[in-house]
Amino acid sequence: MLIGFAAFKIDDDPFSTIIKKLEDYSTKYQQEKVYLHLDKPYYAIGDDIWFKAYVLNTKTQLPTDISKILYVELINEKDSLKRLVKLPIMGGITWGDFKLTDSLGEGNYRIRAYTNYMRNFGTDFFFDKTIKVGNSWANKVFTNTEYKFSKENNAEKVAATIHFEDKNGVAYTENDVSYDVQLDFRSIAKGKTKTDLKGDALVNFSNSQSFLNKKGKIIATITLNNKQKIVKSIPITSTSNDIDVQFLPEGGTLIEELPQKIAIKALNGAGNGEDVKGKIVDETGETVTNIASAYLGMGNFTLNVQPGKTYTAKINFKDGSEKDFKLPVAQKVGYALAINNTDTGKVSVKIMTSASLTNGDEVKIVAQHGGNIYYVSKAKVDKQVLIANVPRSKLPSGIVQFTLFSATNQPIAERLIFNKNKFDVIDLELSASAASDARKGKTTFTFDATNEQKPIQGSFSVSVTNATKVAPDENNESNIFASLWLTSDLAGHVEKPNHYFLNDDAKTARELDNLMLTQGWRRFLWRNVINNAGPAITYKPEQSISISGTVTKGGKPVPNGKVMLMSTKGGFLVLDTITNAEGKFNFDNLSFNDSAKFIVQARTKADRKFVDINVDAVPYQIVTKNKNSADIDVNVNNTLMKYIKESDNYFNELTRLGLLEKTIKLDEVVITDKRVVAKNSSNLNGAGNADFVLSAKDLQSCVNLSQCLNGRLPFVIFKGGIPYSTRSQNIPMTIMLDGMEVEGEFLDNLTPNDIETIEVLRSAGNTAIYGSRGSGGVIIITTKRGGGEVSYNNYAPGIVVVNPKGFAALRDFYSPKYDNATITNRADFRSTVFWSPQVVSDKDGKAKFDFYNADEAATYRVVIEGIDALGHLGRKVYTYDVK
Repeated sequence: MLIGFAAFKIDDDPFSTIIKKLEDYSTKYQQEKVYLHLDKPYYAIGDDIWFKAYVLNTKTQLPTDISKILYVELINEKDSLKRLVKLPIMGGITWGDFKLTDSLGEGNYRIRAYTNYMRNFGTDFFFDKTIKVGNSWANKVFTNTEYKFSKENNAEKVAATIHFEDKNGVAYTENDVSYDVQLDFRSIAKGKTKTDLKGDALVNFSNSQSFLNKKGKIIATITLNNKQKIVKSIPITSTSNDIDVQFLPEGGTLIEELPQKIAIKALNGAGNGEDVKGKIVDETGETVTNIASAYLGMGNFTLNVQPGKTYTAKINFKDGSEKDFKLPVAQKVGYALAINNTDTGKVSVKIMTSASLTNGDEVKIVAQHGGNIYYVSKAKVDKQVLIANVPRSKLPSGIVQFTLFSATNQPIAERLIFNKNKFDVIDLELSASAASDARKGKTTFTFDATNEQKPIQGSFSVSVTNATKVAPDENNESNIFASLWLTSDLAGHVEKPNHYFLNDDAKTARELDNLMLTQGWRRFLWRNVINNAGPAITYKPEQSISISGTVTKGGKPVPNGKVMLMSTKGGFLVLDTITNAEGKFNFDNLSFNDSAKFIVQARTKADRKFVDINVDAVPYQIVTKNKNSADIDVNVNNTLMKYIKESDNYFNELTRLGLLEKTIKLDEVVITDKRVVAKNSSNLNGAGNADFVLSAKDLQSCVNLSQCLNGRLPFVIFKGGIPYSTRSQNIPMTIMLDGMEVEGEFLDNLTPNDIETIEVLRSAGNTAIYGSRGSGGVIIITTKRGGGEVSYNNYAPGIVVVNPKGFAALRDFYSPKYDNATITNRADFRSTVFWSPQVVSDKDGKAKFDFYNADEAATYRVVIEGIDALGHLGRKVYTYDVK
């Protein structure tokens, strides 16, 4: 019945060529993955987001040496960029933070991290995490929204009940509310209503057939009793309570007369798993087997498809309704790949074939991870079932791809499994004997880091939070195992990824295997390897900041030209070089902070200065839609209410001490000026087709761009740093920077001298081309370079001034020391009690960190994560009580 696979040896047969192609492909196109350890699972306006980044090479699983620069972005739920920091990578690690200022609003934010080189392989493999940010300290209106769904013909009817109240829970009654319902950036309903005596406003809208399962938002504007208008953006995560059910055969294809496992995946309209049950019936209506999902809408069952029969799944939903789904059509003959991944010691691989194919042909099985081959075997198909066992110890931790190749060396079946290998884990033994249980008491922790009982030197990040304030979100918080071993190698949304690492039991292993059966995307496809179809490498790995470009004269390159780079900020710097035969120059190995300014001067070989200098600029990374939109919370403030209200005490104390900055709001000033045409504008109407254009000369005296624009743009007013057209003060204006949408808070990341023009679109004729994004007006900003992170301006022949984006300034986490009597008397309501991005174990594997507890009795939670030079990962969670 079974045959053990013969040992495979690399020789000159065609299949060996394919294996060699994989080695060459994965070496040529080595990739990177990023993980960010965050100090908390969620935040409030006024908080700092502290993070440490771990960047690995996917092929070697070691800390990367490909890239030395990391980009980390803060993106709001409108998929607009709010903050961007550039950080130096040292030995695969770096760290930084974002300040959540009061000019930001509550919502579902994203933190996205990537290297420039990672952009070649698509945004699906960026670190991209959705986090909740609540707002009590700088917020007057709180909303809580409930959706009810119904159907009328082919249209989906949605009734949204929006409750409005203040921070004390007092409802806003009989207040005017205007609303704009948008799905996929298109306005589908507008209107006005009033809150009732309970503070509820009802918004009804229909979702036509063309918008099925779309997501969007309700922009609701409430007018308070003092005539102040408050705008709230409420996510629409679904327009229907329909559930989609998919059936996915193990290995990829159903084959007649072979017993195969079929996975179930049931998703609701928001994109999250929904558990279902039902039965499989044949064409006569006879029940073949009962089925049910096990966790998050995923499960599996076994079916032996018989010739001439068709099968239907009758699925029962929680509301009592039933729906039929056709199973995939089975092929009459073929190969099936089945894997038993439940044994803790081995992985059992089974190949099944149709009876007509047991002709002695040779098939091969390959297991790879990160482009590295861990198992290769081949066997002659003279039986219908072939079985082999692969020891787990021979496989790495993470997603392993098993592929079955035919006699003609074509991939015909594939199966992903997840393997946990204890040899890849750093064991952390924590000693809490010096942990204080007193408020403001000094606490000291030590830990030993070992791998296979040998001490290791590693780099660790430590977060200590008040767990009574910040309730742990164990299923969704950042987790180094879940990210670097699981989600970083899968495209698409993985719901509650940490769940699979919280318990090491058979039930969790089965649930994780169901995820592997239903999550089909990964970093590469075999057909790309076989056909040598690698990605185009557009973005080069960055080893340092560089300033490069081309010197031309009369449109022709200037070879052997003299180029000088000068800077006076932060110390005098002068560098020089010579252009090559193509007129190109490059100054690399530079390191400087944001806001640095450089002068580039060029001359010909004969010392003539009338030349043109074109500085290279890498375009900004486009902000794509949130792949984890299923994690969006409709009522962020309501979900985080306990945390954000308790955070008020902390922020109020900082305000009292003068330690918390607030946004300065300037009064409206309206001016007019003659029309200016923007020569490099990304205006979809065409350059200069705007209601007003502000030129570079108008910005020469500006220091802070957002404050400078407040009063210089006619018919535009700024509220909390957000621009509004005087024609439509309920909807913020859309800001386009070199063709990319950004938020108002991003304006102060720009240097005013870098701006070429700012165009204002407010009339219907100019905004119509932008659809719903133009409903509040559009501001179009064109930099002097027009589309990259390096901007420059020509001030004289042969001279340009460049403002490249430098490294963000690193800030230290403030951890008070209560051996000072003056400080001891201050109230201390911190939710993050301690954060250190760099705790290093010595050659004996020992590490130590200490801090003072906050001034609140609570359960404190310690999370330690880290990595060593060989790519082993470690994580430890510990709690202790402060009385």
